[in-house]
Amino acid sequence: MPIIFSFKGNDMIEINSYTTVKRRERVPHEIFATYWRDVHGPLCSRLPGLGLYIQHHFSRNQDAHLWPLADGVEEITDYELDGGVEIGFASAEDQKQFQNASSILFSDEQNMFEETLAYDLPDGSATVVNRLNDETFNGTDRSDRIHVHFSPRTSLAQLQQYLANDLGDVLAGAEEVLKLRLHLCQPFNNDGMHPPAPNVAHYANPARAELVIMEIAFESPLARRRFFESPVFQATLAGQSEHIAQLKAFAVSGLYTYVRDGKITTAGLRGSRAAELIEYLGAANQRTPEVEHLLLTGALDAVRT
Repeated sequence: MPIIFSFKGNDMIEINSYTTVKRRERVPHEIFATYWRDVHGPLCSRLPGLGLYIQHHFSRNQDAHLWPLADGVEEITDYELDGGVEIGFASAEDQKQFQNASSILFSDEQNMFEETLAYDLPDGSATVVNRLNDETFNGTDRSDRIHVHFSPRTSLAQLQQYLANDLGDVLAGAEEVLKLRLHLCQPFNNDGMHPPAPNVAHYANPARAELVIMEIAFESPLARRRFFESPVFQATLAGQSEHIAQLKAFAVSGLYTYVRDGKITTAGLRGSRAAELIEYLGAANQRTPEVEHLLLTGALDAVRT
């Protein structure tokens, strides 16, 4: 049965990936999050060829009911993350251009990342429903958003079909679900052929080698808990038991968009917190073509008429 959703989406992105990140334990979370947002983020955003770049920051301190475990489904053990990254390119040529320039980016990862795992998405990602208008969002997440990592009971292909066609259809049709996005990951290959980030681990144990990742958002934790208790969701538990062996849910604390459809955002250009200040004060002058061109190139004359 073919997947009913279009996993190439409606934007320009043809090649994309989802990368999990874990911070260095000796780096305080606030320092990690700020450095990732305001130092590493703008560096990545300015590299040539990039078509999509979104940081999802996770909170390890959240309620204990992010996603219920159906009968026979276990939580993935010893699995803690501090974020997830969406990276995308419009073409293989753009990806190659980015890769050729990325050594300065990967050399920075050791400052805050202990581990990163980049999962290729050969079929792309699908935004099944989105009522949040968060395409270029930058800031603390105002919704109750979680990322759920599912590991298959039988095969990855069957799990992908189930989440895309069966469970995904139920979730997308529920008014409590404000956003549903699916990432159909290719199995992670522990072959050592990973981005050359010194002193950063790139190894997936069996439970993490094959994953489907779901981004799902509700209005509030209470709305989420009530939906999980509803007959609509309870009716999905048998199917979850059949197709899911293990899972782990992560609470999203912030969403930061640096590049969308090949265009750098204010967060990508100036840093996330600077972009928040510009938005808060309504500093429209900071977003004029003259100012943005100056910051990108160091010159003003090219935008004058």
